Amino acid sequence: MRLINARTLRLDEFYDNAIPRYAILSHAWGDGEVSFQEWQDPTKASKKSGYAKIKGACRQALKDGLEYLWVDTNCIDKTSSAELTEAINSMFAWYRDAVFCYAYLSDVPTLNKADADLLNSFRKSRWFTRGWTLQELLAPRHVTFYSSDWGRIGTKSGSLAKEISTITGIDVSYLTNQLPLASASIAKKMHWLSRRTTTRLEDMAYCMLGVFDINMPLLYGEGSKAFIRLQEEIIKISNDHTIFCWTWTSSVPPDWVSLLAPSPETFKFSGDFVKSSVGRSVSTYSMTNSGLSIRLPI
Repeated sequence: MRLINARTLRLDEFYDNAIPRYAILSHAWGDGEVSFQEWQDPTKASKKSGYAKIKGACRQALKDGLEYLWVDTNCIDKTSSAELTEAINSMFAWYRDAVFCYAYLSDVPTLNKADADLLNSFRKSRWFTRGWTLQELLAPRHVTFYSSDWGRIGTKSGSLAKEISTITGIDVSYLTNQLPLASASIAKKMHWLSRRTTTRLEDMAYCMLGVFDINMPLLYGEGSKAFIRLQEEIIKISNDHTIFCWTWTSSVPPDWVSLLAPSPETFKFSGDFVKSSVGRSVSTYSMTNSGLSIRLPI
C-alpha cells in the first residue's frame, strides 16, 4: 500500500502488518486530478487543480494526529494493470481500515451560509451520484464530510445520518454500524447502486467488489459483461435469492433471456427485498454451461 507522508508529501510504500495508521480521502473525480507520475514532480503536481484537495486532506490528517494519507488519484500507478487490479480488489479493505475517511465535497460551497442552504447544497452534491463513493461511504467506520474550503459539515453516523439515508436510500442502521453490511440482501445493495453512475461502464461492477466481498480480475473493454461476471461470482458464495429480484425496465434489451440482471439500474425498485430468515430451507443454485441450475417448489 502506497501512502502519502502528510508532512513531506513523499510517497512511502508499506506491506501487511507494517502499514501505519492512516486517513483516507473520498471525493468525486474532476478535471485536473494529480496522477502517480505527476506527483513525482512537485512543480508539475502543484499546477493541477487536484493538488490543493490532497494538500487539504494532508493538513486535516495532521490535525487528527495521523502522519499518512491515502488518495486514489496519486497513490496508484494506473499505468500498471496489475497494480490497478490489486488496488481495486483491495480498496474496500483500505477504506474499512482507515482511522478516518474524509469525504470532500468540492461542489458544496463554504460554510458561511445558513444551515438550510448548506444542507440543500449537500443533498445535491455530485459525490452522492458516483458509483465508487458508495463503498467509500459504507466501508469506513468514521466518515466526516467537508465542504470545498475544508469546513466540517458533519459525520455519516452522527448529525448527517438521517440526511444521508434520505439521499442514498441506505438504512440508518447501516450508516451507524448498528447492522453489519453482510446482513443486507443482494437486492438491497444493488438498489443502493442503481441510481449511481461511473465513467467506465465496467466500473459499475468493479466498484461493488468489496461491498459483496468478491475478488475478480478486471477486464476493461468487456463493457456490460462485467456486471454479469459480478453476479456469477456472487452466486458462487451466496444462496440469497434476492439476486433475481430485479425489474424489467426500459433499459433491458428486448432479447434479454438471462435470469441475471443486465445492469444495476434494474434493481432501482428492489430496496425492500430481504434474505430468507435463518433456519428456513433455501435452494442452492449455480451457473452451468446451459445457464442457471436451480430447484424450486411448484
